Amino acid sequence: MPKMKSKSSAKKRFTFTGTGKIKRKHAYKSHILTKKSKKRKRNLTYSTIIDKSDEKRIRTLLRN
Repeated sequence: MPKMKSKSSAKKRFTFTGTGKIKRKHAYKSHILTKKSKKRKRNLTYSTIIDKSDEKRIRTLLRN
């Protein structure tokens, strides 16, 4: 039986930290930026760790 493939879309969106947690970028930073405050846009720039409730689902997408 062939190997299971990772989802290419998930590979592009998520990265692993050194401790094995999954990092993601914030949404809502690509367009319609004029109505968003500077503070809100600045805070959307930084990466964050995914929520624990989503972790199992995302790990299945990233399995190799």
